[in-house]
Amino acid sequence: MKNIIIKVVLALGALLSLASCDKWLGETVSTSNLTDQVIWEDAGSVDLYINGFYTYLYKYGTFGTTQFQGSLTESLTDTFKYGSMALGAKAGHPNEYVCHPEDVTADGGGLYGIWGTGYENVRRINEFIQTLHTYSKFSDEQNTLWEAQARFFRAFVYFQLAKRHPKGIILYTDLNMTNDKARSSAEDMWNLIASDLDYAAENLPEDWNTANKGRVTKYAALAFKSRVMLYAERWQDAYDAAKAVVDCGKYGLMPTYPEAFKGNNKEAILEFRFAVNGPNHQFDQDNVPLCDGYDYGGLGTPTQEMVETYEKADGTDFDWSGYHDGTIKTRPDYESLEPRFKATVIYPGCTWKGHVMENCVDGAYGSFVEYGSMPYTYGMTTTGYFLRKMVDENHVDLKGVRSTTPWIEIRYAEVLLNLSEAAFRLNLQAGEYRKYMNEVRARVNLPEKNSASDQWFEDYRRERKVELSYEGHLFWDMRRWKLAHIEYSNYRVHGFKIDKGVYEYIPCDFSDRSFLQKLYCLPIPVEERVNNKLIEQYDEWK
Repeated sequence: MKNIIIKVVLALGALLSLASCDKWLGETVSTSNLTDQVIWEDAGSVDLYINGFYTYLYKYGTFGTTQFQGSLTESLTDTFKYGSMALGAKAGHPNEYVCHPEDVTADGGGLYGIWGTGYENVRRINEFIQTLHTYSKFSDEQNTLWEAQARFFRAFVYFQLAKRHPKGIILYTDLNMTNDKARSSAEDMWNLIASDLDYAAENLPEDWNTANKGRVTKYAALAFKSRVMLYAERWQDAYDAAKAVVDCGKYGLMPTYPEAFKGNNKEAILEFRFAVNGPNHQFDQDNVPLCDGYDYGGLGTPTQEMVETYEKADGTDFDWSGYHDGTIKTRPDYESLEPRFKATVIYPGCTWKGHVMENCVDGAYGSFVEYGSMPYTYGMTTTGYFLRKMVDENHVDLKGVRSTTPWIEIRYAEVLLNLSEAAFRLNLQAGEYRKYMNEVRARVNLPEKNSASDQWFEDYRRERKVELSYEGHLFWDMRRWKLAHIEYSNYRVHGFKIDKGVYEYIPCDFSDRSFLQKLYCLPIPVEERVNNKLIEQYDEWK
């Protein structure tokens, strides 16, 4: 991906003399004049046009600002707590949503809705495809490669809409985006997404040459399809897509868990790479502790509930009950937990950037602040932990240099878990669906899970929660499983307040959290309903 980004920077800078990274990567190359008069006269210009679609990978991901205005969707689960009560993205808004879900209204929608942005992206992609068929004089082979990439990204954007509005959306495949159009059925929505991904998989290469390294491939399209079809509950399609990726032999798990997030390796099936001069992101700055030298980090931190999800290194469960009832107040044996905990969480007593972390009241290396006692956390933790996963430990100039950690949209580990779930749903032999999940566990030397059906799915949910933590899956998984209203209601998240070596188990919310069942399908925004005579609001929002 780095090669692609550099070309976007240089060539679009020359063509358009633009200064804003966000603009020259995704938002200004699709004007009609530029499309008609410049783009289709030169293959390199067409590549630059389509490169703008690649920015959607990170914009809708954990490092971007489109999915939930920059807030991690894990903050809508029990795994991540933003420390601010003051409203704002990466601050009080997620806390407001989990404690007052009624704030999502039929008129106001919700901050993790993307209706307007999504359709802007769809229009841009449809414009590319239509002008390709109208103006391109290039070979059929070249045109097909461009269209296959564009249709992958159309499926990618429609999926972002579909997982928020699973009962059907408005579907456009051309530029006739009239104001008055009814929403589709759920079946038609999933059919279009599957069709676009099938076209991409059938027409994209297994590998690109060096100059085009980082572009979406046949197996990236299939890997993404394995994810999408789980949401559609088309288990056979999910199974077939994931199995094709596994059987191709091109991908595998990296030897250690932290290596999986470095990018440009056999586990990264689809990634977006950043550059110091842009595009870049601020994930490090948002999450580092104050002792790293940045005053506005530590915005959100892992919860005790997430910590308690991890097994011990021998596969047994750590007994936290003494901490819950207050009979134990000494430091937990964090070192007994499995390797993914140590790679995901900055915990008291671990080493971070050469310092032993304290995460305590008045700590020099990791300081604690009680939730609600300050408007913002200013680099302090409200849970006793900081996020380590995907934060660059070698990034030291946090005030002067933004983050360049690659965003990995699809990892091989996810494909194995997708395959495992699909096989389970298809009632295939237990040995098959257990096999793929146990392959993921084997990387961190955890024993196999060979439990019976009902218990196995609980084990699978736990494994997926741990392996894919903070990668933007959990909230959406719980919605598609229809479990959020059960498990994300009538509870509060917790942490440890550590003072003079005493560990006090404390709640980090002021009121119980809740998830309303109607939130499984977000409302159609009022702007769409006002301007579209044929649109019908979903029943639960009428």
